[in-house]
Order: sequence, then structure tokens, then C-alpha cells
Amino acid sequence: MASLQDQLLKAGIVDPKKAKKIGKEKRKEAKSQPKGHERVDETREQARRTLAEKVERDRELNRQQQALNEKKAIQAQIVQLIKMNRIDRAAGNTPYQFTDGKKIKKIHVTTQLQTELSRGRVAIARLGEAYELVPAAAARKIMQRDESTVVLLNTNVPLAVDEDDPYAAYQIPDDLMW
Repeated sequence: MASLQDQLLKAGIVDPKKAKKIGKEKRKEAKSQPKGHERVDETREQARRTLAEKVERDRELNRQQQALNEKKAIQAQIVQLIKMNRIDRAAGNTPYQFTDGKKIKKIHVTTQLQTELSRGRVAIARLGEAYELVPAAAARKIMQRDESTVVLLNTNVPLAVDEDDPYAAYQIPDDLMW
């Protein structure tokens, strides 16, 4: 099988001088270029870029995995704090209502626990779908880890009274239930 150049010469489309000239130019061009050097550099550069991208992806995945592990560890600490510090309210028959987000929830507590809740010595924390009573100190530790877990922790900060308030002389009792 003859090359395209030979076929064109036999057909008379290209003259022999022009064919030799083109062949010499191609050889000179090939000799002036280092053999495969450019191709090797491209391949190495591509491999280097691919490796750098892979390393960056691995780092990002590792950071995400560490964040997930930290979140799980914090949740485990919260569950442990609630379970270790929960206050038994089984004998409670007084309903205590509180808000969880936009919903009003009700649990039954003893009158002593009701007083402690209103004074801020006891807090209500969410454990899964249930609610547990925990001491205020434990609730503060839980809030350091995740504030949304503690549903209710009353504080005894007096509210600023407006000078023009017509009801300023009437104090609201601590044990008022709604």
C-alpha cells in the first residue's frame, strides 16, 4: 500500500519537487522538536493536577467526616448528661405547660418540681420525642453543646418596667399557671 504522497505523485496532482520540499520541511520540524518531551510534560502535568485534585477532595471528605463525628460525639454527650441528671417525675400529678417552638406541651410534675421550674432551678430538656427534667447546672452544660435541646430554663432576671405602664404596681406571682 502506497502512501498518500505516492498516490498523489502517480496521479499527477503533485509534482516531485514540491513533494520533496514538503517532506524535508516535515523532517526539519520533527528534528527541531524534542522527541516526545512536550507530550511527557503534558502527561506529568495532568497527573500532577489529578493528584492535587484528589488530595483536596480527600481532605474535604476527611473534614466532613470529622465534623460528622464531632456532631455525633456532642449528641452522645447530651444524651448522657440528660440520662445521668434527669429528675424523677413519676409521682407528679400537677400539669405544667410550656412551649416547644410554636407548640404548647404539657407534662405532669409534683408541686415541688413546679416551684423549682418557675424559679429556674430545674429545666426541661428534650430527649428524642420525650421531655426530661434536669437541674439548671446540667441544663447550662447541655446548652453549651446544643441550645436547642433545652426547651425551658427560666431565669430570675427582673423585667424592665416602663414608666408609663398602668399595670406597673401589679406584680405577677411566680406560681401563676396559665
